[in-house]
Amino acid sequence: MRLSRMIMALTVGVAVAAVPTAAGAAQPQPQPSASTPQPPYTPQIAQLTVDPTSIRLGETATLHGQGFGLGETVRITVAIRALPQAAPARLSDGTSVDLANVSYAQAPQPAPRDFSVVPDGAGNFTVDYRPTRVGVHTFTATGQTTGRTDDAVLTVRPPRVGPPPHGGGHLPVTGSSLSTPMKVGGGLAGAGAVLVLLSLAWRRRDRFGLGSR
Repeated sequence: MRLSRMIMALTVGVAVAAVPTAAGAAQPQPQPSASTPQPPYTPQIAQLTVDPTSIRLGETATLHGQGFGLGETVRITVAIRALPQAAPARLSDGTSVDLANVSYAQAPQPAPRDFSVVPDGAGNFTVDYRPTRVGVHTFTATGQTTGRTDDAVLTVRPPRVGPPPHGGGHLPVTGSSLSTPMKVGGGLAGAGAVLVLLSLAWRRRDRFGLGSR
């Protein structure tokens, strides 16, 4: 009898202890609402810039890249097109010169049109580039692992014209510019000589009394 009571009491205790657990399991769990906005996915975007964006032939520009993969190889290609057609320059004599037809000396070793760089730990890189051709240079950087790519444009203008060899910034004096003063001076000298001769002739005439007759 005593054993049966002990078993019954143990059974009742187990049942009472199991009631809260079952009740908690029966409660519905909160589900995420479909209307809750999720943060947008923003993929990593590569960016390529050039500084400055316009230089003269013989100067150097700097390419800056960011947003590329860690340690990936970035290939940079360069496409070159001619500068826009310039209006012909008109000279003082009325003739014109087409500036687009003027040629410029090229460096013995042309600048590379296809080269590679490796970004740092933050996916950034900096590289200098010295063009050897006049024109509009379009740089395209492409990550060989991530496929990220971007473009940058550099305008390379003709080199600056230096000062005249004699210095001072003044235009050299040419023969054509001296012709007019020389002609005027020669004419004045001739007129002076004629006046001197006339004066001598007049004095001689008065000396011999030719003027009183």
